[in-house]
Amino acid sequence: MRDDYDLMKQKVHQSLKLNLSLYKEAQMKRRITTLRDKHKFTSYVDYFAACRKDSALLEEFTEKLTINVSEFYRNPNRWDVLQKKIIPELTKNKRKISIWSAACSTGEEPYSLAMMLEEYFPALNYQIRATDFDQAVLTAAKQGIYQERSLKELPAALKKKYFTSQGTIFQVSPSLRKHIRFERHNLLEDSYPKDVDLIVCRNVLIYFTDEAKNTIFQNFNKALAKDGCLFVGSTEQIFNAERYGFYLEDSFFYRKQ
Repeated sequence: MRDDYDLMKQKVHQSLKLNLSLYKEAQMKRRITTLRDKHKFTSYVDYFAACRKDSALLEEFTEKLTINVSEFYRNPNRWDVLQKKIIPELTKNKRKISIWSAACSTGEEPYSLAMMLEEYFPALNYQIRATDFDQAVLTAAKQGIYQERSLKELPAALKKKYFTSQGTIFQVSPSLRKHIRFERHNLLEDSYPKDVDLIVCRNVLIYFTDEAKNTIFQNFNKALAKDGCLFVGSTEQIFNAERYGFYLEDSFFYRKQ
Protein backbone atom coordinates (compact mmCIF):
# COMPACT_ATOMS: atom_id res chain seq x y z
CA MET A 1 0.00 0.00 0.00
CA ARG A 2 1.31 3.44 -0.90
CA ASP A 3 2.11 5.77 1.96
CA ASP A 4 0.64 9.21 2.33
CA TYR A 5 3.57 11.01 0.69
CA ASP A 6 3.60 8.70 -2.35
CA LEU A 7 -0.13 9.17 -2.80
CA MET A 8 0.33 12.92 -2.73
CA LYS A 9 3.10 12.68 -5.37
CA GLN A 10 0.72 10.76 -7.61
CA LYS A 11 -1.98 13.39 -7.20
CA VAL A 12 0.50 16.22 -7.86
CA HIS A 13 1.57 14.50 -11.08
CA GLN A 14 -2.03 13.99 -12.19
CA SER A 15 -3.06 17.54 -11.34
CA LEU A 16 0.01 19.68 -12.10
CA LYS A 17 1.96 17.41 -14.49
CA LEU A 18 4.86 17.74 -12.06
CA ASN A 19 6.57 14.40 -11.44
CA LEU A 20 8.12 14.70 -7.98
CA SER A 21 9.67 11.25 -8.34
CA LEU A 22 12.20 12.82 -10.72
CA TYR A 23 13.41 15.29 -8.08
CA LYS A 24 15.79 14.35 -5.27
CA GLU A 25 13.37 13.13 -2.64
CA ALA A 26 15.04 14.30 0.58
CA GLN A 27 15.13 17.94 -0.54
CA MET A 28 11.64 17.92 -2.01
CA LYS A 29 10.00 16.13 0.92
CA ARG A 30 11.62 18.55 3.36
CA ARG A 31 10.15 21.52 1.49
CA ILE A 32 6.67 20.04 1.30
CA THR A 33 6.73 18.94 4.94
CA THR A 34 7.58 22.51 5.96
CA LEU A 35 4.53 23.79 4.09
CA ARG A 36 2.26 21.03 5.34
CA ASP A 37 3.23 21.70 8.95
CA LYS A 38 2.96 25.46 8.48
CA HIS A 39 -0.71 25.05 7.55
CA LYS A 40 -1.31 22.54 10.34
CA PHE A 41 -2.04 19.46 8.24
CA THR A 42 -0.90 16.00 9.33
CA SER A 43 -1.52 14.36 5.96
CA TYR A 44 0.26 15.23 2.72
CA VAL A 45 -2.80 14.15 0.71
CA ASP A 46 -5.11 16.37 2.76
CA TYR A 47 -2.70 19.28 2.44
CA PHE A 48 -2.53 19.00 -1.36
CA ALA A 49 -6.33 18.62 -1.55
CA ALA A 50 -6.55 21.95 0.27
CA CYS A 51 -4.06 23.46 -2.20
CA ARG A 52 -6.26 22.44 -5.12
CA LYS A 53 -9.19 24.30 -3.58
CA ASP A 54 -7.26 27.43 -2.58
CA SER A 55 -5.35 29.35 -5.28
CA ALA A 56 -3.12 31.10 -2.74
CA LEU A 57 -2.09 27.79 -1.17
CA LEU A 58 -1.47 26.27 -4.61
CA GLU A 59 0.69 29.21 -5.68
CA GLU A 60 2.73 28.93 -2.49
CA PHE A 61 3.09 25.17 -3.03
CA THR A 62 4.29 25.60 -6.62
CA GLU A 63 6.72 28.36 -5.73
CA LYS A 64 8.23 26.29 -2.93
CA LEU A 65 8.75 23.30 -5.21
CA THR A 66 10.42 25.23 -8.00
CA ILE A 67 13.84 26.76 -7.44
CA ASN A 68 13.67 30.53 -7.85
CA VAL A 69 17.07 31.88 -6.87
CA SER A 70 18.59 34.03 -9.58
CA GLU A 71 20.54 37.21 -10.25
CA PHE A 72 21.98 39.13 -13.18
CA TYR A 73 25.32 37.92 -14.59
CA ARG A 74 25.55 35.15 -12.01
CA ASN A 75 29.17 33.86 -11.99
CA PRO A 76 30.55 36.75 -14.09
CA ASN A 77 33.65 34.90 -15.35
CA ARG A 78 31.38 32.41 -17.15
CA TRP A 79 29.53 35.28 -18.81
CA ASP A 80 32.90 36.55 -20.03
CA VAL A 81 33.49 33.21 -21.73
CA LEU A 82 30.02 33.35 -23.24
CA GLN A 83 30.63 36.85 -24.59
CA LYS A 84 34.19 36.46 -25.82
CA LYS A 85 34.24 32.86 -27.02
CA ILE A 86 30.90 31.08 -27.28
CA ILE A 87 28.71 33.73 -28.93
CA PRO A 88 31.40 34.65 -31.52
CA GLU A 89 31.73 30.98 -32.45
CA LEU A 90 27.96 30.50 -32.69
CA THR A 91 27.58 33.56 -34.92
CA LYS A 92 30.62 33.02 -37.13
CA ASN A 93 28.50 32.02 -40.10
CA LYS A 94 25.10 33.45 -39.20
CA ARG A 95 23.52 36.77 -38.33
CA LYS A 96 20.52 35.35 -36.50
CA ILE A 97 20.47 33.02 -33.50
CA SER A 98 17.86 31.35 -31.35
CA ILE A 99 18.41 31.12 -27.58
CA TRP A 100 16.49 29.18 -24.96
CA SER A 101 16.75 30.22 -21.31
CA ALA A 102 15.31 27.10 -19.66
CA ALA A 103 14.08 27.27 -16.05
CA CYS A 104 14.55 31.03 -16.26
CA SER A 105 12.95 31.79 -12.89
CA THR A 106 12.19 35.52 -12.46
CA GLY A 107 13.97 36.54 -15.66
CA GLU A 108 17.42 37.72 -14.63
CA GLU A 109 19.09 35.22 -16.95
CA PRO A 110 17.26 36.02 -20.22
CA TYR A 111 17.56 39.75 -19.56
CA SER A 112 21.30 39.28 -18.94
CA LEU A 113 21.56 37.49 -22.29
CA ALA A 114 19.68 40.29 -24.04
CA MET A 115 21.93 42.94 -22.48
CA MET A 116 25.05 41.12 -23.61
CA LEU A 117 23.79 40.77 -27.16
CA GLU A 118 22.62 44.36 -27.39
CA GLU A 119 25.89 45.66 -26.01
CA TYR A 120 28.47 43.50 -27.75
CA PHE A 121 26.67 42.12 -30.81
CA PRO A 122 24.45 45.02 -31.94
CA ALA A 123 24.10 43.77 -35.53
CA LEU A 124 22.90 40.34 -34.44
CA ASN A 125 19.28 39.33 -34.94
CA TYR A 126 18.25 37.22 -31.97
CA GLN A 127 15.23 35.80 -30.20
CA ILE A 128 15.23 34.48 -26.63
CA ARG A 129 12.67 31.96 -25.47
CA ALA A 130 12.51 32.06 -21.66
CA THR A 131 10.62 29.29 -19.90
CA ASP A 132 9.78 28.08 -16.43
CA PHE A 133 7.29 25.71 -14.83
CA ASP A 134 6.14 28.28 -12.27
CA GLN A 135 3.59 30.71 -13.70
CA ALA A 136 4.06 33.15 -10.82
CA VAL A 137 7.75 33.68 -11.54
CA LEU A 138 7.03 34.07 -15.26
CA THR A 139 4.56 36.82 -14.44
CA ALA A 140 7.24 38.56 -12.38
CA ALA A 141 9.79 38.05 -15.17
CA LYS A 142 7.53 39.73 -17.73
CA GLN A 143 7.23 42.78 -15.46
CA GLY A 144 11.01 43.05 -15.23
CA ILE A 145 11.10 44.76 -11.83
CA TYR A 146 13.95 43.88 -9.45
CA GLN A 147 15.48 44.76 -6.12
CA GLU A 148 18.97 46.24 -6.23
CA ARG A 149 20.52 43.10 -4.69
CA SER A 150 19.67 41.13 -7.86
CA LEU A 151 21.95 43.45 -9.83
CA LYS A 152 25.02 43.15 -7.61
CA GLU A 153 27.11 41.33 -10.27
CA LEU A 154 25.94 43.53 -13.15
CA PRO A 155 28.51 45.99 -14.55
CA ALA A 156 27.57 49.56 -13.59
CA ALA A 157 27.47 50.72 -17.21
CA LEU A 158 24.87 48.09 -18.09
CA LYS A 159 22.82 48.89 -15.02
CA LYS A 160 22.73 52.55 -16.01
CA LYS A 161 21.95 51.89 -19.68
CA TYR A 162 19.30 49.18 -19.43
CA PHE A 163 17.40 50.03 -16.25
CA THR A 164 15.43 52.87 -14.79
CA SER A 165 15.51 53.10 -11.02
CA GLN A 166 13.43 54.44 -8.18
CA GLY A 167 15.26 54.02 -4.91
CA THR A 168 16.33 50.37 -4.68
CA ILE A 169 13.81 49.21 -7.33
CA PHE A 170 15.01 48.73 -10.91
CA GLN A 171 12.88 48.34 -14.06
CA VAL A 172 14.23 46.62 -17.18
CA SER A 173 14.23 48.65 -20.38
CA PRO A 174 11.51 47.82 -22.96
CA SER A 175 14.32 47.51 -25.53
CA LEU A 176 15.30 44.23 -23.85
CA ARG A 177 11.82 42.89 -23.23
CA LYS A 178 10.87 43.01 -26.91
CA HIS A 179 13.41 40.28 -27.74
CA ILE A 180 12.21 37.82 -25.08
CA ARG A 181 9.19 35.54 -25.15
CA PHE A 182 8.22 34.13 -21.76
CA GLU A 183 6.37 30.81 -21.75
CA ARG A 184 5.43 28.11 -19.29
CA HIS A 185 7.35 24.88 -19.89
CA ASN A 186 7.88 21.68 -17.92
CA LEU A 187 11.31 20.18 -18.61
CA LEU A 188 10.09 16.76 -17.48
CA GLU A 189 6.84 16.60 -19.44
CA ASP A 190 6.64 19.02 -22.38
CA SER A 191 8.13 18.82 -25.87
CA TYR A 192 11.34 20.76 -26.50
CA PRO A 193 11.95 23.42 -29.17
CA LYS A 194 14.07 22.65 -32.22
CA ASP A 195 17.15 24.17 -33.87
CA VAL A 196 18.20 26.22 -30.85
CA ASP A 197 21.72 27.68 -31.09
CA LEU A 198 22.26 28.22 -27.35
CA ILE A 199 20.49 26.65 -24.37
CA VAL A 200 21.14 28.21 -20.98
CA CYS A 201 19.95 26.05 -18.07
CA ARG A 202 21.79 26.84 -14.87
CA ASN A 203 21.45 25.87 -11.22
CA VAL A 204 18.31 23.79 -11.53
CA LEU A 205 19.55 20.40 -12.77
CA ILE A 206 21.19 19.71 -9.41
CA TYR A 207 17.72 19.18 -7.92
CA PHE A 208 16.81 16.36 -10.32
CA THR A 209 17.53 12.65 -10.01
CA ASP A 210 20.14 11.10 -12.29
CA GLU A 211 17.35 9.49 -14.29
CA ALA A 212 15.70 12.84 -14.92
CA LYS A 213 19.00 14.53 -15.80
CA ASN A 214 19.80 11.80 -18.32
CA THR A 215 16.50 12.44 -20.10
CA ILE A 216 16.91 16.23 -19.98
CA PHE A 217 20.45 16.13 -21.40
CA GLN A 218 19.31 13.89 -24.25
CA ASN A 219 16.41 16.23 -24.98
CA PHE A 220 18.66 19.28 -24.86
CA ASN A 221 20.96 17.67 -27.41
CA LYS A 222 18.03 17.01 -29.75
CA ALA A 223 16.80 20.59 -29.30
CA LEU A 224 20.13 22.12 -30.33
CA ALA A 225 21.01 23.02 -33.89
CA LYS A 226 24.19 21.65 -35.41
CA ASP A 227 27.18 22.86 -33.35
CA GLY A 228 24.79 24.38 -30.80
CA CYS A 229 25.92 24.91 -27.21
CA LEU A 230 24.54 24.11 -23.74
CA PHE A 231 25.52 26.38 -20.83
CA VAL A 232 24.99 24.85 -17.36
CA GLY A 233 25.55 25.99 -13.78
CA SER A 234 28.79 25.94 -11.82
CA THR A 235 27.82 22.79 -9.90
CA GLU A 236 26.39 20.94 -12.88
CA GLN A 237 29.28 19.45 -14.82
CA ILE A 238 28.15 16.76 -17.25
CA PHE A 239 30.20 13.64 -16.65
CA ASN A 240 30.63 11.45 -19.75
CA ALA A 241 29.21 14.24 -21.90
CA GLU A 242 29.78 12.20 -25.06
CA ARG A 243 27.10 9.81 -23.80
CA TYR A 244 24.57 12.55 -24.54
CA GLY A 245 26.16 13.71 -27.79
CA PHE A 246 28.19 16.60 -26.30
CA TYR A 247 31.83 17.50 -25.88
CA LEU A 248 33.31 20.00 -23.42
CA GLU A 249 33.90 23.35 -25.11
CA ASP A 250 34.88 25.25 -21.96
CA SER A 251 34.07 24.92 -18.28
CA PHE A 252 30.27 24.46 -18.08
CA PHE A 253 29.82 24.91 -21.85
CA TYR A 254 29.01 21.79 -23.88
CA ARG A 255 28.98 21.73 -27.66
CA LYS A 256 26.74 19.39 -29.63
CA GLN A 257 28.82 16.80 -31.46
